[in-house]
Amino acid sequence: MIKTPYLLFLGDAPDQLAAKVARGIKDWRPELAVGQYRMEGCNADMGLADMSLTEARAAGARTLVIGVANRGGIISRAWKKVLIAALNEGLDIASGLHNLLNDEPDLVAAARANGAALHDVRVPAGDYPVANGRPRRGLRCLAVGTDCSVGKMYTAISMEREMRARGLKADFRATGQTGILITGGGVPLDAVVADFMAGAIESITPDNDPDHWDLIEGQGSLFHVSYSGVTMALVHGGQPDALILCHEPTRTHMRGLPDYRQPSLELLRDTAETLARVANPACQAVAISVNTQHLDQDAALRYLAEVESRMGLPTVDPYRQGAARLVDALAPIRPRDTAPDATRDGYIAFDAGKDLGHGALRNA
Repeated sequence: MIKTPYLLFLGDAPDQLAAKVARGIKDWRPELAVGQYRMEGCNADMGLADMSLTEARAAGARTLVIGVANRGGIISRAWKKVLIAALNEGLDIASGLHNLLNDEPDLVAAARANGAALHDVRVPAGDYPVANGRPRRGLRCLAVGTDCSVGKMYTAISMEREMRARGLKADFRATGQTGILITGGGVPLDAVVADFMAGAIESITPDNDPDHWDLIEGQGSLFHVSYSGVTMALVHGGQPDALILCHEPTRTHMRGLPDYRQPSLELLRDTAETLARVANPACQAVAISVNTQHLDQDAALRYLAEVESRMGLPTVDPYRQGAARLVDALAPIRPRDTAPDATRDGYIAFDAGKDLGHGALRNA
Protein backbone atom coordinates (compact mmCIF):
# COMPACT_ATOMS: atom_id res chain seq x y z
CA MET A 1 0.00 0.00 0.00
CA ILE A 2 1.38 3.40 -1.00
CA LYS A 3 1.26 5.82 1.93
CA THR A 4 -0.41 9.19 1.46
CA PRO A 5 -0.26 12.18 1.22
CA TYR A 6 2.27 12.77 -1.54
CA LEU A 7 5.02 15.23 -2.38
CA LEU A 8 4.95 15.50 -6.18
CA PHE A 9 8.43 15.36 -7.70
CA LEU A 10 8.60 17.38 -10.94
CA GLY A 11 12.37 17.10 -11.33
CA ASP A 12 13.72 19.04 -14.29
CA ALA A 13 10.62 18.54 -16.45
CA PRO A 14 11.01 20.42 -19.77
CA ASP A 15 7.30 21.26 -20.02
CA GLN A 16 3.88 20.69 -18.48
CA LEU A 17 3.16 17.60 -20.56
CA ALA A 18 6.22 15.84 -19.18
CA ALA A 19 4.64 16.13 -15.72
CA LYS A 20 1.32 14.54 -16.65
CA VAL A 21 1.53 12.04 -13.77
CA ALA A 22 1.70 14.89 -11.27
CA ARG A 23 -1.01 16.79 -13.13
CA GLY A 24 -3.36 13.82 -13.00
CA ILE A 25 -2.93 13.40 -9.25
CA LYS A 26 -3.28 17.13 -8.61
CA ASP A 27 -6.44 17.40 -10.73
CA TRP A 28 -8.23 14.23 -9.63
CA ARG A 29 -6.93 13.59 -6.10
CA PRO A 30 -5.85 17.06 -4.91
CA GLU A 31 -6.28 16.07 -1.28
CA LEU A 32 -3.34 13.69 -1.66
CA ALA A 33 -0.78 16.33 -2.76
CA VAL A 34 0.79 18.52 -0.05
CA GLY A 35 3.23 20.22 -2.40
CA GLN A 36 5.70 19.92 -5.27
CA TYR A 37 9.48 19.56 -5.53
CA ARG A 38 11.13 21.22 -8.54
CA MET A 39 14.77 21.12 -9.54
CA GLU A 40 16.68 23.85 -11.32
CA GLY A 41 15.48 24.22 -14.93
CA CYS A 42 12.05 22.73 -14.27
CA ASN A 43 9.43 24.20 -16.63
CA ALA A 44 6.44 22.44 -15.10
CA ASP A 45 4.31 23.86 -12.32
CA MET A 46 1.25 22.27 -10.70
CA GLY A 47 0.37 25.45 -8.82
CA LEU A 48 1.21 23.77 -5.52
CA ALA A 49 3.53 25.05 -2.82
CA ASP A 50 7.20 24.47 -3.66
CA MET A 51 8.69 22.54 -0.76
CA SER A 52 12.03 21.15 0.31
CA LEU A 53 12.06 17.54 1.41
CA THR A 54 12.25 18.60 5.05
CA GLU A 55 9.32 21.00 4.65
CA ALA A 56 7.23 18.34 2.93
CA ARG A 57 7.92 15.83 5.67
CA ALA A 58 6.90 18.38 8.28
CA ALA A 59 3.71 19.05 6.30
CA GLY A 60 2.78 15.39 6.54
CA ALA A 61 4.02 13.96 3.24
CA ARG A 62 4.65 10.21 3.43
CA THR A 63 5.63 9.39 -0.16
CA LEU A 64 7.59 11.20 -2.86
CA VAL A 65 5.79 10.44 -6.12
CA ILE A 66 7.82 10.81 -9.30
CA GLY A 67 5.30 12.87 -11.21
CA VAL A 68 7.35 13.42 -14.35
CA ALA A 69 8.13 11.03 -17.20
CA ASN A 70 11.05 11.66 -19.57
CA ARG A 71 11.53 9.89 -22.90
CA GLY A 72 12.49 6.32 -22.09
CA GLY A 73 11.38 6.63 -18.46
CA ILE A 74 14.85 6.73 -16.89
CA ILE A 75 16.16 7.91 -13.51
CA SER A 76 18.85 10.50 -14.21
CA ARG A 77 21.90 11.07 -12.01
CA ALA A 78 20.54 14.46 -10.99
CA TRP A 79 17.27 12.88 -9.90
CA LYS A 80 19.10 10.15 -8.02
CA LYS A 81 20.61 12.63 -5.56
CA VAL A 82 17.17 13.96 -4.67
CA LEU A 83 15.66 10.48 -4.37
CA ILE A 84 18.35 9.31 -1.97
CA ALA A 85 17.91 12.49 0.07
CA ALA A 86 14.15 11.81 0.20
CA LEU A 87 14.75 8.31 1.53
CA ASN A 88 17.15 9.70 4.12
CA GLU A 89 14.40 12.12 5.12
CA GLY A 90 12.11 9.16 5.81
CA LEU A 91 9.92 9.40 2.70
CA ASP A 92 8.86 6.40 0.66
CA ILE A 93 9.13 6.72 -3.14
CA ALA A 94 6.57 5.71 -5.77
CA SER A 95 7.36 5.68 -9.48
CA GLY A 96 5.79 4.65 -12.75
CA LEU A 97 8.99 4.88 -14.77
CA HIS A 98 10.31 2.06 -16.94
CA ASN A 99 13.60 2.40 -15.03
CA LEU A 100 12.58 0.59 -11.83
CA LEU A 101 13.46 1.94 -8.40
CA ASN A 102 14.13 -1.57 -7.14
CA ASP A 103 16.72 -2.15 -9.89
CA GLU A 104 18.90 0.66 -8.51
CA PRO A 105 21.24 -0.74 -5.79
CA ASP A 106 21.93 2.65 -4.19
CA LEU A 107 18.21 3.40 -3.87
CA VAL A 108 17.52 -0.05 -2.46
CA ALA A 109 20.34 0.38 0.07
CA ALA A 110 19.10 3.81 1.14
CA ALA A 111 15.54 2.55 1.48
CA ARG A 112 16.68 -0.38 3.58
CA ALA A 113 18.83 1.83 5.82
CA ASN A 114 15.92 4.19 6.49
CA GLY A 115 13.09 1.68 6.70
CA ALA A 116 11.50 3.23 3.62
CA ALA A 117 9.61 1.54 0.77
CA LEU A 118 10.13 1.70 -2.98
CA HIS A 119 6.95 1.29 -5.03
CA ASP A 120 7.31 0.48 -8.75
CA VAL A 121 3.80 1.12 -10.04
CA ARG A 122 4.74 -0.02 -13.54
CA VAL A 123 5.47 -3.60 -12.46
CA PRO A 124 2.50 -5.82 -13.40
CA ALA A 125 0.76 -7.23 -10.35
CA GLY A 126 0.47 -10.76 -11.74
CA ASP A 127 0.47 -13.01 -14.78
CA TYR A 128 -2.02 -12.37 -17.57
CA PRO A 129 -3.44 -14.79 -20.15
CA VAL A 130 -3.27 -14.55 -23.91
CA ALA A 131 -6.45 -12.85 -25.14
CA ASN A 132 -9.19 -15.19 -26.34
CA GLY A 133 -11.48 -12.60 -27.99
CA ARG A 134 -14.67 -14.08 -26.55
CA PRO A 135 -17.54 -11.60 -26.13
CA ARG A 136 -18.14 -10.50 -22.54
CA ARG A 137 -21.30 -9.27 -20.85
CA GLY A 138 -21.50 -5.58 -20.07
CA LEU A 139 -20.54 -2.50 -22.07
CA ARG A 140 -17.14 -0.92 -22.71
CA CYS A 141 -15.96 2.46 -23.91
CA LEU A 142 -12.39 3.22 -25.01
CA ALA A 143 -10.78 6.61 -25.54
CA VAL A 144 -8.53 6.66 -28.65
CA GLY A 145 -6.35 9.60 -29.64
CA THR A 146 -4.82 11.26 -32.65
CA ASP A 147 -1.62 11.42 -30.56
CA CYS A 148 -0.19 10.59 -27.14
CA SER A 149 -1.03 12.79 -24.14
CA VAL A 150 -4.16 14.37 -25.60
CA GLY A 151 -6.53 13.74 -22.68
CA LYS A 152 -7.63 10.11 -22.98
CA MET A 153 -7.35 9.45 -19.23
CA TYR A 154 -9.08 12.72 -18.32
CA THR A 155 -11.90 11.85 -20.71
CA ALA A 156 -12.52 8.43 -19.17
CA ILE A 157 -12.32 9.66 -15.56
CA SER A 158 -14.63 12.60 -16.35
CA MET A 159 -17.15 10.21 -17.86
CA GLU A 160 -16.98 7.89 -14.85
CA ARG A 161 -17.63 10.82 -12.50
CA GLU A 162 -20.61 11.98 -14.57
CA MET A 163 -22.09 8.49 -14.88
CA ARG A 164 -21.82 7.79 -11.17
CA ALA A 165 -23.45 11.14 -10.41
CA ARG A 166 -26.40 9.94 -12.52
CA GLY A 167 -26.58 6.66 -10.61
CA LEU A 168 -25.29 4.62 -13.56
CA LYS A 169 -23.00 1.62 -13.22
CA ALA A 170 -19.52 2.63 -14.38
CA ASP A 171 -15.88 1.99 -13.54
CA PHE A 172 -12.75 3.70 -14.81
CA ARG A 173 -10.19 1.04 -15.77
CA ALA A 174 -6.66 2.38 -15.36
CA THR A 175 -4.02 1.20 -17.82
CA GLY A 176 -1.12 3.52 -16.96
CA GLN A 177 0.85 4.65 -13.95
CA THR A 178 -1.06 7.90 -13.44
CA GLY A 179 -4.44 6.20 -13.47
CA ILE A 180 -3.18 3.53 -11.08
CA LEU A 181 -1.86 6.17 -8.64
CA ILE A 182 -5.21 8.00 -8.83
CA THR A 183 -7.48 4.97 -8.41
CA GLY A 184 -5.29 2.46 -6.59
CA GLY A 185 -5.70 -0.30 -9.17
CA GLY A 186 -5.36 -1.26 -12.82
CA VAL A 187 -2.69 -2.66 -15.12
CA PRO A 188 0.51 -0.89 -16.28
CA LEU A 189 -0.12 -2.00 -19.84
CA ASP A 190 3.10 -0.84 -21.49
CA ALA A 191 5.07 -3.00 -19.02
CA VAL A 192 3.19 -6.21 -19.90
CA VAL A 193 4.88 -8.63 -22.31
CA ALA A 194 3.43 -7.96 -25.77
CA ASP A 195 1.70 -11.31 -26.25
CA PHE A 196 -0.28 -10.79 -23.03
CA MET A 197 -1.28 -7.12 -23.33
CA ALA A 198 -4.71 -7.76 -24.87
CA GLY A 199 -5.30 -10.52 -22.33
CA ALA A 200 -4.49 -8.12 -19.52
CA ILE A 201 -7.20 -5.77 -20.76
CA GLU A 202 -9.67 -8.65 -20.98
CA SER A 203 -8.78 -9.43 -17.34
CA ILE A 204 -9.56 -5.94 -16.00
CA THR A 205 -12.78 -5.64 -18.06
CA PRO A 206 -14.44 -8.98 -17.28
CA ASP A 207 -18.06 -10.11 -17.56
CA ASN A 208 -20.35 -7.66 -15.81
CA ASP A 209 -23.97 -6.57 -15.55
CA PRO A 210 -25.50 -5.91 -18.98
CA ASP A 211 -25.92 -2.20 -18.16
CA HIS A 212 -22.47 -1.72 -16.61
CA TRP A 213 -19.89 0.42 -18.43
CA ASP A 214 -16.12 -0.08 -18.24
CA LEU A 215 -14.46 3.22 -19.18
CA ILE A 216 -11.04 2.15 -20.40
CA GLU A 217 -8.09 4.51 -20.18
CA GLY A 218 -6.48 4.88 -23.59
CA GLN A 219 -2.73 4.72 -24.22
CA GLY A 220 -0.55 5.83 -27.11
CA SER A 221 -2.07 6.28 -30.55
CA LEU A 222 -2.64 4.03 -33.55
CA PHE A 223 -0.72 6.67 -35.52
CA HIS A 224 2.28 7.04 -33.21
CA VAL A 225 5.08 4.85 -34.54
CA SER A 226 6.66 4.60 -31.07
CA TYR A 227 3.57 3.56 -29.10
CA SER A 228 0.94 2.14 -31.45
CA GLY A 229 1.34 -1.41 -30.12
CA VAL A 230 -0.16 -0.63 -26.74
CA THR A 231 -3.14 1.03 -28.44
CA MET A 232 -3.86 -2.06 -30.52
CA ALA A 233 -3.92 -4.18 -27.37
CA LEU A 234 -6.57 -1.89 -25.93
CA VAL A 235 -8.62 -1.88 -29.14
CA HIS A 236 -8.76 -5.66 -29.37
CA GLY A 237 -8.52 -6.67 -25.70
CA GLY A 238 -11.08 -4.08 -24.64
CA GLN A 239 -13.59 -5.06 -27.35
CA PRO A 240 -15.15 -1.59 -26.99
CA ASP A 241 -18.77 -0.98 -27.87
CA ALA A 242 -18.08 2.75 -28.12
CA LEU A 243 -15.07 4.90 -28.98
CA ILE A 244 -14.43 8.46 -27.84
CA LEU A 245 -12.07 10.24 -30.24
CA CYS A 246 -9.55 12.45 -28.43
CA HIS A 247 -7.56 15.31 -29.94
CA GLU A 248 -5.32 18.28 -29.09
CA PRO A 249 -5.66 20.84 -31.91
CA THR A 250 -2.61 23.08 -31.44
CA ARG A 251 0.20 20.61 -32.08
CA THR A 252 2.27 20.87 -35.22
CA HIS A 253 3.47 17.25 -35.13
CA MET A 254 3.14 14.00 -33.20
CA ARG A 255 4.57 14.24 -29.68
CA GLY A 256 8.29 13.44 -29.82
CA LEU A 257 8.17 12.82 -33.58
CA PRO A 258 8.79 16.07 -35.48
CA ASP A 259 8.74 14.23 -38.83
CA TYR A 260 5.15 13.02 -38.38
CA ARG A 261 1.96 15.05 -38.58
CA GLN A 262 -1.16 14.25 -36.57
CA PRO A 263 -3.91 12.40 -38.44
CA SER A 264 -7.27 14.01 -39.01
CA LEU A 265 -10.18 13.08 -36.78
CA GLU A 266 -11.82 11.52 -39.82
CA LEU A 267 -8.83 9.22 -40.33
CA LEU A 268 -8.75 8.34 -36.64
CA ARG A 269 -12.46 7.49 -36.69
CA ASP A 270 -12.25 5.32 -39.80
CA THR A 271 -9.09 3.49 -38.74
CA ALA A 272 -10.10 2.92 -35.12
CA GLU A 273 -13.59 1.70 -36.02
CA THR A 274 -12.22 -0.67 -38.66
CA LEU A 275 -9.67 -2.21 -36.30
CA ALA A 276 -12.07 -2.36 -33.33
CA ARG A 277 -14.67 -4.21 -35.40
CA VAL A 278 -12.29 -7.15 -35.71
CA ALA A 279 -13.17 -7.98 -32.08
CA ASN A 280 -16.54 -6.25 -31.81
CA PRO A 281 -18.38 -5.73 -35.11
CA ALA A 282 -20.84 -3.33 -33.44
CA CYS A 283 -18.20 -0.85 -32.25
CA GLN A 284 -18.72 2.78 -33.27
CA ALA A 285 -17.26 6.20 -32.55
CA VAL A 286 -19.92 8.14 -30.64
CA ALA A 287 -18.34 11.43 -29.55
CA ILE A 288 -15.21 13.60 -29.60
CA SER A 289 -13.21 14.92 -26.65
CA VAL A 290 -10.94 17.88 -27.43
CA ASN A 291 -8.19 19.14 -25.13
CA THR A 292 -8.52 22.92 -25.55
CA GLN A 293 -6.16 23.99 -22.75
CA HIS A 294 -4.01 26.01 -25.17
CA LEU A 295 -6.99 27.89 -26.67
CA ASP A 296 -8.79 30.79 -25.05
CA GLN A 297 -12.49 30.38 -24.30
CA ASP A 298 -13.80 31.93 -27.52
CA ALA A 299 -11.35 30.08 -29.74
CA ALA A 300 -12.13 26.84 -27.96
CA LEU A 301 -15.88 27.21 -28.46
CA ARG A 302 -15.42 28.05 -32.13
CA TYR A 303 -13.18 25.03 -32.66
CA LEU A 304 -15.54 22.65 -30.86
CA ALA A 305 -18.50 23.90 -32.91
CA GLU A 306 -16.59 23.52 -36.18
CA VAL A 307 -15.52 19.95 -35.38
CA GLU A 308 -19.02 18.95 -34.29
CA SER A 309 -20.52 20.35 -37.49
CA ARG A 310 -17.91 18.65 -39.63
CA MET A 311 -17.91 15.25 -37.90
CA GLY A 312 -21.56 15.01 -36.89
CA LEU A 313 -20.61 13.85 -33.38
CA PRO A 314 -21.01 15.57 -29.99
CA THR A 315 -17.76 17.46 -29.37
CA VAL A 316 -16.70 18.88 -26.00
CA ASP A 317 -13.76 19.57 -23.75
CA PRO A 318 -14.80 17.52 -20.69
CA TYR A 319 -12.36 19.33 -18.41
CA ARG A 320 -13.82 22.74 -19.27
CA GLN A 321 -17.42 21.81 -19.99
CA GLY A 322 -18.04 18.54 -18.19
CA ALA A 323 -18.63 15.10 -19.69
CA ALA A 324 -22.44 15.15 -19.82
CA ARG A 325 -22.69 15.12 -23.61
CA LEU A 326 -20.10 12.34 -23.88
CA VAL A 327 -22.16 10.22 -21.50
CA ASP A 328 -25.35 11.10 -23.37
CA ALA A 329 -23.73 9.71 -26.52
CA LEU A 330 -23.51 6.27 -24.88
CA ALA A 331 -27.25 6.05 -24.23
CA PRO A 332 -28.22 4.43 -27.58
CA ILE A 333 -25.59 1.67 -27.24
CA ARG A 334 -27.06 -1.70 -26.32
CA PRO A 335 -25.29 -4.89 -25.15
CA ARG A 336 -24.26 -7.12 -28.02
CA ASP A 337 -24.80 -10.85 -28.43
CA THR A 338 -22.50 -12.83 -26.13
CA ALA A 339 -23.78 -16.27 -27.08
CA PRO A 340 -21.07 -18.99 -26.92
CA ASP A 341 -21.40 -19.72 -30.64
CA ALA A 342 -20.82 -16.11 -31.68
CA THR A 343 -18.12 -16.03 -34.38
CA ARG A 344 -15.85 -13.49 -36.05
CA ASP A 345 -14.95 -13.26 -39.69
CA GLY A 346 -11.24 -12.99 -38.88
CA TYR A 347 -10.40 -10.35 -41.47
CA ILE A 348 -10.62 -6.59 -41.88
CA ALA A 349 -13.05 -5.35 -44.51
CA PHE A 350 -11.58 -2.06 -45.71
CA ASP A 351 -13.80 0.36 -47.57
CA ALA A 352 -12.15 0.89 -50.93
CA GLY A 353 -13.53 4.41 -50.99
CA LYS A 354 -11.55 5.44 -47.92
CA ASP A 355 -7.82 6.05 -47.83
CA LEU A 356 -6.58 4.48 -44.59
CA GLY A 357 -2.95 4.67 -45.60
CA HIS A 358 -0.78 6.44 -43.08
CA GLY A 359 2.08 7.32 -45.41
CA ALA A 360 0.57 10.73 -46.11
CA LEU A 361 1.15 11.61 -42.46
CA ARG A 362 4.90 11.48 -42.90
CA ASN A 363 6.32 14.93 -43.56
CA ALA A 364 8.34 15.40 -46.71
